[in-house]
Amino acid sequence: MTVSAKKILSYILKLAILALAFFFIYQRIEKNKDNLYNFLQLISGLTSLKVIFTLTSLILLMLVNYLLESLKWWQLTRLLYPISIWQAMESVFCGLTWAVFTPNRIGEYGGRVMFLPIRKRVHGVFAMAVGGFGQNVITNVLGSSSLLWFLFTFLRLNNWLMLVITILLLTLIAGMIVCYFNIKWFVSLLNKIKFLKKYHRFFAIMGKYNTKELTNIMMFCLARFFTFSFQYYIIIHLLVPELQLYIIMLLLFVFLFIQSALPSLDILDIGVRAITATTLFSLVTTKTMAIVVAVSLIYIVNLIVPAIIGSIFVFKLKFFDRHY
Repeated sequence: MTVSAKKILSYILKLAILALAFFFIYQRIEKNKDNLYNFLQLISGLTSLKVIFTLTSLILLMLVNYLLESLKWWQLTRLLYPISIWQAMESVFCGLTWAVFTPNRIGEYGGRVMFLPIRKRVHGVFAMAVGGFGQNVITNVLGSSSLLWFLFTFLRLNNWLMLVITILLLTLIAGMIVCYFNIKWFVSLLNKIKFLKKYHRFFAIMGKYNTKELTNIMMFCLARFFTFSFQYYIIIHLLVPELQLYIIMLLLFVFLFIQSALPSLDILDIGVRAITATTLFSLVTTKTMAIVVAVSLIYIVNLIVPAIIGSIFVFKLKFFDRHY
């Protein structure tokens, strides 16, 4: 393929990505109009200053959230190829543009690793998987602990059943922590699979992170978890002020735990989130519409807005770049 043909194809691919992203973004906003209208209705009795402060806080926390994710990605790529923190931020936001129209946000991997040299992109997918695993460990550890509180407080299960569930969840927590800090075991397992062994050079990167590096990555994951949890808290507190902080946070941890285990197309994800959240919060409040609105608003702020921002960086992608 000639250089000019590559440039044309690259341009077409970028336009296709943007077209798909904005089509799904438009569909998401269109289907979410009722929730936006309900939000305006719910805040009609509140002071403008309080509403503006809350919405500004949501946006700032979104930026903090993705700055932390960018720092985590920067840390992960240090073993692959040195990139600046700004390049890490560009790739994170670009990945979110891809994520918005792909099942279970899998496009985020593709959008992000395109900022790495061609020969490092497959390695980048596995490096990103380490960061994703770390985020899942945090979500599962805090979510499982909160789930035990939830089951004990609201469902009051049989003591023996509660004991079995507790043992299972504690086993899950311990297992995930052990596996995360010994991720090289997973690399060894992949090496034992005959047809995968020849791809060792790609997934071997996962086993190269030492305990200190994995701890640093997990700290970013923990900070991110509390950042987006606090986003949920401040909007729910605005709309349902009578709920106590610990009740909101514990139910949120359970909600995020359940949500992380439910695969879905991102365009449908808001419906799944709304159903999960209202089912949980209906146990402590009758204002379920406020919960739906809160979840919808967080979805727009954390996924739709960053996807729009990321569209700026799509034009910086180099599909056929061989200058590394």
